[in-house]
Amino acid sequence: MTEELELILSQLTQPDNAVIQQATVQLKQAFKDPAIIPALCAVMSGSQNPQIRQSAAVMLRLRVKKHWKKINPNDRESLKTVVLQAFMQETEHTVQHSLSQLCAMMVKHETPDRWPDLLQLLNQATKSSNPHDRQVGLLLLNKVMESNPEPFKPHYCQLLQLFTVVLQDLQNPTALYYCILTLTAITAYTGTEEMNLMRSIIPHLIVALKHLIKADQSQASEAMEVFNELMESEVSIIVPHIADIVRLCLEVGSDTTLNDSVRVKALSCIAFLIKLKSKTVLKQKLLTPILQAIFPILIAAPPPGEQDPEDREDDSGDGTDDDNPKHCSAQIIDTMALHMPPEKLFQQLMPMTQTCLASENPYERKGGLMCLAVLAEGCADHIRTKMLSSVLQTVCQSLSDSNQVVRSASLFALGQFSEHLQPEVSKYCAELMPLLLGYLSSLNQAKVGHVTKAFYALENFMENLGADIEPYLPTLMETMLSALNNAESLKIKELAVSAIGAIANAAKELLVPYFPPVIESLKGFLTTTSEEMRSLQTQSLDTLSVLARAIGKDVFSPLAAECVRLGLNLTDTIDDPDLRRCTYSLYSAVSTVSPDCLTPHLPAITTIMLLALKSNEGITAHVEEDKTFVLLDDDDDDDDNDVEVKDSVEFLEDEPDTDLHDVAGFSVENAYIDEKEDACDALGEIAFSTGAAFQPFLESSFQQVYEMRDFPHEDVRRAAFGAMGQFCRAQHLVWKEIPTEANHQALLKLLDVVLPCFVESVRTEHERQVVMGILETMNNVMKSCKEEAFKNPARLKEISHVIRDVLKKKTVCQDGGGDEADDEEQEAEYDAMLQEFAGEGIPLVASSVPADKFSPFLNDLLPLLMNKTKSSCTVADRSFSVGTIGEILQALVTAPGGAGVAGRLSNRLLPVLVAGARDSDAEVRNNSVFALGCLAQAAGPICVTDYPMMLSVFSSMLTKESDLRVIDNLCGALCRMIHSNVDAVPLEQVVPALVGRLPLKEDMDENKTVYSCLAMLYTHSPALVLGLMKPIVAASSQVLGNSKVDQETQSTLALLMRDFAQQHSAAFQAAVSSLPGEQQAALSAALS
Repeated sequence: MTEELELILSQLTQPDNAVIQQATVQLKQAFKDPAIIPALCAVMSGSQNPQIRQSAAVMLRLRVKKHWKKINPNDRESLKTVVLQAFMQETEHTVQHSLSQLCAMMVKHETPDRWPDLLQLLNQATKSSNPHDRQVGLLLLNKVMESNPEPFKPHYCQLLQLFTVVLQDLQNPTALYYCILTLTAITAYTGTEEMNLMRSIIPHLIVALKHLIKADQSQASEAMEVFNELMESEVSIIVPHIADIVRLCLEVGSDTTLNDSVRVKALSCIAFLIKLKSKTVLKQKLLTPILQAIFPILIAAPPPGEQDPEDREDDSGDGTDDDNPKHCSAQIIDTMALHMPPEKLFQQLMPMTQTCLASENPYERKGGLMCLAVLAEGCADHIRTKMLSSVLQTVCQSLSDSNQVVRSASLFALGQFSEHLQPEVSKYCAELMPLLLGYLSSLNQAKVGHVTKAFYALENFMENLGADIEPYLPTLMETMLSALNNAESLKIKELAVSAIGAIANAAKELLVPYFPPVIESLKGFLTTTSEEMRSLQTQSLDTLSVLARAIGKDVFSPLAAECVRLGLNLTDTIDDPDLRRCTYSLYSAVSTVSPDCLTPHLPAITTIMLLALKSNEGITAHVEEDKTFVLLDDDDDDDDNDVEVKDSVEFLEDEPDTDLHDVAGFSVENAYIDEKEDACDALGEIAFSTGAAFQPFLESSFQQVYEMRDFPHEDVRRAAFGAMGQFCRAQHLVWKEIPTEANHQALLKLLDVVLPCFVESVRTEHERQVVMGILETMNNVMKSCKEEAFKNPARLKEISHVIRDVLKKKTVCQDGGGDEADDEEQEAEYDAMLQEFAGEGIPLVASSVPADKFSPFLNDLLPLLMNKTKSSCTVADRSFSVGTIGEILQALVTAPGGAGVAGRLSNRLLPVLVAGARDSDAEVRNNSVFALGCLAQAAGPICVTDYPMMLSVFSSMLTKESDLRVIDNLCGALCRMIHSNVDAVPLEQVVPALVGRLPLKEDMDENKTVYSCLAMLYTHSPALVLGLMKPIVAASSQVLGNSKVDQETQSTLALLMRDFAQQHSAAFQAAVSSLPGEQQAALSAALS
């Protein structure tokens, strides 16, 4: 059979299709013969043709992969012997490679201890005095270990000793390469017993990498992955060597004689290190050397006659250019901003940035602007509160720079500021809008690449303007509609469609007059079938979704059903993940406007979205055999052989001669990730909006979304957790509408799966953004489901403890348990924000359970909040902590037993809140005043003895305070005190001062407190209120009919006014007639 098989295999390599087909049929026949295994072994070790030896090895690997159990034991044993002999006598590298993969596949089935010859061979070859044998031995070791790291655990210490020796063999780069790859593969599995060996290996590793870079840059670039693996799995090994690793990475990243891929790899290692261990980087004083090395990269001019990728005409303009060293340097600064305390970063960074901005060299000015741009997200508070006007001035000046490279960078910076520095940035509307509109006036002559950046800045800026956009609307819409109808370039049309979405987000119903022409233009783009208009079509769908949410139900509802049909037609006819993703967002938007239009189509819509979540399209596993063909696992032998033969044949046709290496993990095409993320978001929102109609699909949707909580990509995980929360809220809503026992049980069952999953993931998830998302979702679930979320007796403790752990920075994503920095006060803004999300949960728990049950947990949590009220803390921390204390006290007002708990806390809280009321920052004062009012209201009679002190604080504030929101909250707090203990307040002095501050100017929510108090006082002390009728009527005329004030407050007030009119008509008429005409009209309209 051996010769026959060799002939068949040689025919498969012929360039003749007919020959290949005939050989394939013969091969299928041969595979049915049990003697195929010994025959393949014979060909693999005996054929003269290396290509045929390789084919035999590949086929054996497929056989072993699927049928190890079916191969008879004698054949298995002889295969184990033959493959090792063949491996050692083989001279061709490609065949050795395939043989090593065959061994790796066999080890998957035979644990190493059941194959002692393999261990012996590895031991001999890797220690051989012949450099070639060592190389080959390390290749085999690498393949076997990469596919089965765990079974080899008992041998790790021995292996690490071997690596220590191999890494010093600097004349043999291939051996170094395989050695480092193997070290990378086992790092995640090493434990405490290997720690010391791992530590001692790092200095050798650094030297070895330097030599490998000289020998083979692409191998070196792959080998540097070892640093990421070491940082991620066992940071304590790396800490003593961090300075050396940083030094190596900076040398490589700065060396312009090396190719980009190895420089990028080195720089991305530094970004990864900063993300995981920013405290250590600061402690070891590495910030300055890193900045000094990356600044020259950031400001380097490209080679003569070339441009940076983002300045080329074909750039997409979204800042995601291909990885290059300049892009990586900006990413390092971006990562610093997200993970370091702004004070420490800016102290080092700003002098360098300012030097660049003042330079004569345009690329240095560009670098300075890029630096400011990437700081905006992570250091938003710092920039907003300490330096906004100066950085905006810099950017505005740069918008009219003589050099286009600089102008482009300033547009990018402005876009970043607009996105991250809200709401303050919008206050510069009058200066910025004319500059941006100036860019658009020359739409048709300008270069598309540059216009793209102008649109990016304009969109981000407009999106947050709200009603302030009104004066610019005519110009903006005229420009956009003209671009839709006349622009030559499809890209410009696409930008205009996108901008209309941003305008709609700000303008809301102000856009109604422009709605018909916009829809008319979009219709043409939406129904196109041409490939070249695909991205314009996708953008039009996106903008349609925005319009659905922004323009108002009345205007959009007539189009809702048509939108759903459009979406379903598109996904039926076009297979494109981006297009599908946009239809999900469209259904989601329609569900908020007219859910009934969606109901008949829910079976079709949920089917498409669940398929998107299940699909593996766009995901490639980086393992060689799976890359080239996919094996179908069915157990029917005949078919199986066919499949196997077909795969083998395909594999042989595609098998490249080069040495393909397995790279860790997966790569996923972005479009498919975005599709999964949007499918989760849409399922959650549609379930919530359509309520009972979604019930038949809830379980299947939940199961599929629940599966996504471990997806490799963080955005998909975050969306999956969000949707799980939405499903709970949807089920709660259904139970409230249809309060059957079955609906109640379904809700409790869902909460019993989801909440423990949230708690566990907050502790174990590595990505900070995902944890923030989970906490936010958990808060929404508690807000909606209230006491139902705590029906399970274990829940209160679980949730309270996980909040405590985040506030104590004990979770995985907070680098918990590592080297705690000494200066607790300073931390990255996003780290503080994560704690805010956790803190927001405390008042939600307080309002969902009886106060006595929550009290022991609250005693644990309060000190963590009070620590953040110190004057040395940031404004954001002080504002958050007193704000949260206020919300907890507000929750205790209505919680059963709340008065007792609030009373017991008052002595601890009063000094903190009174100090906060005297803070230099208005928001801290505002939150402290609110909290004091809630304390008086919650504790009731218990804190009457503190009234004189509180009143004196408030009265001195009323005379001095200039911030309108704080004044509104002072009125609210006084009313809470009156409500709670009317007899403890000197009404004759307090009420006139209070009424003198009406109507409220900023905090409309406090109207409810104020007017219900006045109504109560009217029955308690009518003479006092009647004496103030004129100012009360004047204030009421501005509250009644005001859309910002809730209906309940308006009704309370209308009742009071009617009573004035009936019982005291002369005084009331006098008060009304002294008002301006329009206020009189407003009053009479509200009262009629």
